[in-house]
Amino acid sequence: MSIGDVVRPLTGRVALVTGASKGLGAAIAATLAEDGADLAVMGRDRGRLESVAAGLDHDWPGRQSLALDSDVTDAERVDAAVASVIRHFGRLDILVNAHGVIGPIETPAEAVTPDAFRAVLEANVVGVFLTCRAAIPHLTRGPSGRIVNVAGTSGLRGYRNRVAYSSSKWAVRGLSRTLALELGRHGVTVNTVCPNVTHGDRMDTIIAEKARKQGKSAEAVYADYVAETALGRFIDDADVTAAVRFLVSEGARNITGHDIAVDAGWDV
Repeated sequence: MSIGDVVRPLTGRVALVTGASKGLGAAIAATLAEDGADLAVMGRDRGRLESVAAGLDHDWPGRQSLALDSDVTDAERVDAAVASVIRHFGRLDILVNAHGVIGPIETPAEAVTPDAFRAVLEANVVGVFLTCRAAIPHLTRGPSGRIVNVAGTSGLRGYRNRVAYSSSKWAVRGLSRTLALELGRHGVTVNTVCPNVTHGDRMDTIIAEKARKQGKSAEAVYADYVAETALGRFIDDADVTAAVRFLVSEGARNITGHDIAVDAGWDV
């Protein structure tokens, strides 16, 4: 048997990944495609999504990708997006919620406006709820549906001056554990992945803003973050995608309602 003849572990399964136009969401979509899954990539930038979908089909042929522009805070658009997945692929087996907004950075709670706080909760919590809500009737039709929600280490303990973001990630963990209890009888597992500071544009933005407000250099802020971890380093998208790959696999069939911290030893 040649390498090309090997059946990849997710062949025949369909995954929907939100926040997939760039960054971690795009990396997760690529990992699932590499493992053979058909992919629906969802986000707000149609052009980027189409580019991601085309890249997936080029790099991992023999499977299909579908670009879906939607807004996770709009229930009707989310329902329509999931309906498009079913029309196109006929099924849905895996949902990964990788979308999210940063919210106010290095801002004490009393300086965060109600609108800014609500905007973070709408995207990071309500958006996760709406995609799960739309996907559940389809995930429960198969024997081994999977939901993986990207939370964060800021949802494992308090996060000074990031009240909106931290609150939202704690809520994602609570939502995920509740869904794990509700969906277990259908064989559906629901877990979260909790990344710590991750190399990429999002973290560069956070570091730059913290440096500006603290009157430090970006290098000093970076060093502060690194010093909080046991391994003394940031993590990469690939570390997070490896955790997602495991949680959607058959090897994780008895893991549900849990949080997988990918944090270089930050929360120890």
